[in-house]
Amino acid sequence: MERTTAVIPAEDIARQNAICAEIRALNAERPVPPRAWVDTYGCQQNEADSEILRGMLVEMGYQLQDTEEGADVIVINTCAIREKAEQRVFGNVGALLAGKRRRPGQIICICGCMAQQPHAAERLKQSYRHVDLVFGPQALWKFPELFRRVYRDRVRVFEVTPDDGAIAEGLPVHRTGGARAWVSIMYGCNNFCSYCIVPYVRGRERSRNPEDILAEIRQLAEEGVKDITLLGQNVNSYGKDLTDGMDFPELLRAANEIPGDFLLRFMTSHPKDATGKLFDAMRDCEKVAPVIHLPFQSGNTRVLTAMNRRYTREQYLAKIQALRERIPDVVLTSDVIVGFPGETEEEFEDTVSLIQQVRFDALFTFIFSPRKGTPAAAMPDPFTREEKQVRFDKLVQVQNQISAEKHQAYLGRTLRVLVYTPGEDPRNNLSARTAGNRLVHLQGDPSLIGTWQNVKITSCTTWALFGELVQD
Repeated sequence: MERTTAVIPAEDIARQNAICAEIRALNAERPVPPRAWVDTYGCQQNEADSEILRGMLVEMGYQLQDTEEGADVIVINTCAIREKAEQRVFGNVGALLAGKRRRPGQIICICGCMAQQPHAAERLKQSYRHVDLVFGPQALWKFPELFRRVYRDRVRVFEVTPDDGAIAEGLPVHRTGGARAWVSIMYGCNNFCSYCIVPYVRGRERSRNPEDILAEIRQLAEEGVKDITLLGQNVNSYGKDLTDGMDFPELLRAANEIPGDFLLRFMTSHPKDATGKLFDAMRDCEKVAPVIHLPFQSGNTRVLTAMNRRYTREQYLAKIQALRERIPDVVLTSDVIVGFPGETEEEFEDTVSLIQQVRFDALFTFIFSPRKGTPAAAMPDPFTREEKQVRFDKLVQVQNQISAEKHQAYLGRTLRVLVYTPGEDPRNNLSARTAGNRLVHLQGDPSLIGTWQNVKITSCTTWALFGELVQD
């Protein structure tokens, strides 16, 4: 199989592993085992990247912890999708200065999408002198090499050179999801939606070889993982850089043949590439969960064109119809942006009407946030934040009503769920997910975590279901 994207040579990965061993030997000489904390912002891909960072830190001899307090190494994996997330990172990084003064030997690393932006990297360099290492997503594979320069030479290191990215296999992973796991199938994005910074910071689309993906899924299934999510900025583009390789529906079918009692999920899908072939695979594969996240962003075709989404309102609705013809009870979630530059009141109402027509199970809703370097950031925008907030509140109210009605329909039903984590409320001490990824709270023995259970739904809110175990 040939590919059009670069692959990191195996000897380069071996060199990173050797550096991990070198740092581990140095840490072994310390009187107390050093500790590390990895904090993650943003999407599931960032979560998957953080699992690799944790894996590398473990290989370097660090003990992982869940707080910054007393950490010898702090790694903050950042998001750049909205300004609010960026400002939150800067605020939290600034707050680390006090701890660094108490522990002068502490190493602070900032990575991820925000770090890859030139203006953010420069701000970190000039105004946050306590930050030791800054690198973008494409440099993740050589974190040990970059880290060693800080650890050994006590210099500040910035690795944010623009890079289209490459595939790196064989990196250590420290998973924290228990019964659930992420599997990245591809990286980067070629779509260049006019509002989105991702293609600029994560590089071009590049697919992992299907053999490597399937081997990882097989290993997870053998380890007892019950819920596996395949990740990519646009999973429907998977395989386009692989000559004679699988496309995404074919990958789903191959993964479905792997033995084991597990569910397959995936995100995110771009509507322009979501085809009947994908919907057929979802229908035919019993391990593929009946749920899809299909961001529509706007219900108005003119706005969609300005967003460079490359589909119309009518085309999106036709895809939803085709999907529901195959899987009538499919769970649908989506993303929507309110207040895109120039969006009129009438165009916003088109978005509301699309929501009412499709009736999504849940929405992730955002007010437009200009990202420096994207075309949308330079577009005329006559509407105020206050006007956009009024629209946003209306949209959320409409969707909340639909979500509540959708959840009401679950009452009295018995569903098979995966219990995956302790609950936050003592009255419902376990949390679970349905095949459609609906959140279910219930009471039960903690030993049930990581198992499938039958649960009868007894009540609900807009955002969650509540149930009781059904005894066999």
